[in-house]
Amino acid sequence: MLVHMFKSKLHRVTVTQADLNYMGSITIDEALMEAGNLLEGERVQIVNNNNGERFETYVIRGERNSGVICLNGAAARKVQLGDICIIISYAYLDYEEAKHFKPVTILVDEKNRILNP
Repeated sequence: MLVHMFKSKLHRVTVTQADLNYMGSITIDEALMEAGNLLEGERVQIVNNNNGERFETYVIRGERNSGVICLNGAAARKVQLGDICIIISYAYLDYEEAKHFKPVTILVDEKNRILNP
């Protein structure tokens, strides 16, 4: 049996850009992707703390150490620059593996710099 488990999250990132004319996705600083165990193209859930929106999209790699968090395409309508969001990823794990799996939570400062490496 497989269970759908919380894998990782980037907690309280700040939206730095929103590009309505781009073809969907969220662009994330490559250093944040690595810290949060996120892959390019991976499906993620976005939770906007400012307006309560919850939606899903996929990850695009952004410039390393740029702090970029950019919502693209239709998702750009669900955020404002400066909004605080949580980016959550999930994984399907074998039931026994899931019992011992430890998810990763990455905390950031107001410029999306990693606080807990």
